[in-house]
Amino acid sequence: MERKLIDKILAEAPAEEPARQYFFADECRKIITEKENLKGRKLTCCINTFGCQMNAKDSEKLLGILKTIGYEESDSEQSDFVLYNTCTVRENANERVYGRLGVLKTYKKRNPDMITAVCGCMMQEKHVVETIKKSYRHVNLIFGTHNIYKLAELLFMYLAEDRNQTELLEGTDKIVENLPSERKFNYKSGVNIMFGCNNFCSYCIVPYVRGRERSRSPEEIISEVRRLSADGVTEIMLLGQNVNSYKADISFPQLLKQVSEVEGIRRVRFMTSHPKDLSDELIEVIRDNPSICRHVHLPLQSGSSRILKIMNRRYDKETYISLAEKIRREIPGVSITTDIIVGFPGETEEDFQETLDVVRKVRFDSAFTFIYSKRTGTKAAEMPDQVPKDIVDERFRRLLDLVTEISKEQTALYEGCTMEVMAEEVNSRDPSLISGRLSNNSIVHFKGSSDLIGSVINVHLDEAKGFYYYGTIAHDVSVS
Repeated sequence: MERKLIDKILAEAPAEEPARQYFFADECRKIITEKENLKGRKLTCCINTFGCQMNAKDSEKLLGILKTIGYEESDSEQSDFVLYNTCTVRENANERVYGRLGVLKTYKKRNPDMITAVCGCMMQEKHVVETIKKSYRHVNLIFGTHNIYKLAELLFMYLAEDRNQTELLEGTDKIVENLPSERKFNYKSGVNIMFGCNNFCSYCIVPYVRGRERSRSPEEIISEVRRLSADGVTEIMLLGQNVNSYKADISFPQLLKQVSEVEGIRRVRFMTSHPKDLSDELIEVIRDNPSICRHVHLPLQSGSSRILKIMNRRYDKETYISLAEKIRREIPGVSITTDIIVGFPGETEEDFQETLDVVRKVRFDSAFTFIYSKRTGTKAAEMPDQVPKDIVDERFRRLLDLVTEISKEQTALYEGCTMEVMAEEVNSRDPSLISGRLSNNSIVHFKGSSDLIGSVINVHLDEAKGFYYYGTIAHDVSVS
């Protein structure tokens, strides 16, 4: 495209967001339509998402933008536009992305018109961007977590200038919502309530790549939930790096209560809570509002008060156990899940035994267990006494065995009961089964047809199978 025309289009673009991005989406659509006419077919796009539920929510926006531009969604990485939305919480996530980028190079040789893009948390690390620019020159667009919303503008600049585009922001106080979004599920949706993190746990890269905490206004959040409800959504997941740090005109518990009262919303979940500021008010709101799910994800990370202090978690073992006991006591039927890191620098056998002690006392319904991953730029990465791999692996196995044993016992508590299940999807291994979730987040598989998806159904839990159940639709079936 001639420079004069590019400058004219840029001059016409609105300054305010998201109107600016809708403008560039229209400009991209004109170019894509021309390419479609030349190829005689629709152009396809594929988004591969790594990492957390906030990344999954971002990918819904990215896909919405691409479909607005004119692309058709595909699950093939040999599509015309391929985008990786990356995670950098653990080193193996980075390695997976590099591996896939190597494969994309082969695909691009077969289809030189293919556009490749990477975004998300990995791109907020300077050494990663340098590596991609040097070793993966076939990547056309690079952007980070703070400018996800600018995909249409960056793509326009690439198409217009025929030159790779990189735009990274160190941080931002801007929140841009009301973009096109393509939900994966018709009946449920995540809703961002805040972005970023101020906790600076010594092992965690998130505050450096996601930035400081920024909260959306409650009016914007409730308005979005109402629009989703009107579109058939019955389950909402409120998303934030630490939802308990939500700061606006109202507290997080008050926001949670307001969301649960939106007409048409049957279930409300949230992710994630930090134990240091989970309040009595939040426990009471969950207890007193049946549409708020009976599930609290409460990351432990370590059971050793000494290690927790070095991690900068700002609670100790006794405080955590007391909080978990209060949650169990006040919210009947609640499940508590957690995250645990094994092998943090300086962790001794005595520290590890403290972690096992917390697992035995709290009796987690399930736990995400991780081997410590050194992340460049965090305080923990520079700490001495990194634990040898053979010791970490042996501790990890012992922890996993204990977590699995207790999870099986917790799941068995409800065997033989009839409980409400949200039917979520046709089972990928057995199409005669529908898979769904209880309010406490446990998975249930039962015989049923796809027309039940999105409904809340009474299911008899016939058999507990460790982390899930096999069930049968109850005779007094309740479909809603």
